[in-house]
Amino acid sequence: MDFDTRFEPRYGEAVPVAENVLRLTVQNPSAFTFHGTNSYIVGRETLAIIDPGPEDEMHLATLLEAVDGRPVSHIFVSHTHKDHSPLARKLAEETGAVICAEGPHRPARPLHVGEVNPLQESADVDFTPDHALGDGEVITGDGWSIRTLHTPGHAANHSVFALEGTGILFSADHVMAWATSIVAPPDGSMSDFMASLDRLLERDDRVLLPGHGGAVTKPRAFMRGLRTHRRMRERAILQRIMDGDRNIPEIVAAIYRDTDPRLHGAAALSVLAHLEDLVGKNLVSCEGEPAIDTTYLPA
Repeated sequence: MDFDTRFEPRYGEAVPVAENVLRLTVQNPSAFTFHGTNSYIVGRETLAIIDPGPEDEMHLATLLEAVDGRPVSHIFVSHTHKDHSPLARKLAEETGAVICAEGPHRPARPLHVGEVNPLQESADVDFTPDHALGDGEVITGDGWSIRTLHTPGHAANHSVFALEGTGILFSADHVMAWATSIVAPPDGSMSDFMASLDRLLERDDRVLLPGHGGAVTKPRAFMRGLRTHRRMRERAILQRIMDGDRNIPEIVAAIYRDTDPRLHGAAALSVLAHLEDLVGKNLVSCEGEPAIDTTYLPA
C-alpha cells in the first residue's frame, strides 16, 4: 500500500476542503488517531456536522465558532468510538440539532464465555442517536443531501456518508489515506469489513474525506490496493500457520516486525480478526472459539 501521511491538522481552524465543506481536526493525536479526529461542517446556511469528536471543550468552541450562529439541523455520527461520538450530545444541546447514527454501540458478535472485550474503554456505550439511520437513507438539508451507507467492519455500527451530487464520501474510519483501518474483534469483523469495502468499490466516488488524515483522491485505485493488502495479510497469516506458528504472538512477531511496537496489541487483534475469518472459511482450525490465546492449526 502507498499510504499518504502528508497532513496539516491546523488545530483550532476550519479548513475548506470542498465547496461548502469545512474540516476541523481535534487535537487528540495518537498512534491510533494520527494527527487527530476530523469533524466536517457541511452546508452554507443551515448546516450538518459529521463526527463531532471526543469530549473536548476547545474543539466544541472551534466548531461553534465555525458555525457562527447559523442553524445546525443534523449531527451525523459514523460510529461509537470515543474519538468520534461523545461530543455529539453537548453539540446538540448548543445547536438543537438532531443526532443521527446507525445505532448504539454493540460488538460485531457476542462475547465468548469468559472473554473480556479489550476495546471496552474505547467504546462510547452511553451514546444513543435521536434518529437511527437506515441503510441508504437520505437526509436533505438546506442545499445538501446526505446518504447513509452502512459499512460494518471497523465497528458493527459504522456508517459512511455520501454528499449526494458531489462525488464526496465521508469515509470515517473505514478507508483512510494514512493507514489501514483497525479491525479488532469482538467490536470489529474482518468478513464484514471486506464486504463493506467491496460495496464501496461498486460506487464511483471521486474523493473520500476520512475520519483521520487527508483525503483519498483516487478512491477506486486506493480501495483496490487496500483489498489486495488485506488479502495478502490473510495469506501471510495462513502461511505462518502452515509453517508451524501456533499462536497469535508468534504471528505478530513475524509479520509486524517493522511496525511501531505501540501498535502490536492492535496488530494482535487484527490477526485475530483474520483468523476468525479463516476459521469461518475452514482454512484454519482451533479448539473452541478463536481467541487471542487460542492454539491454531491448519484445517
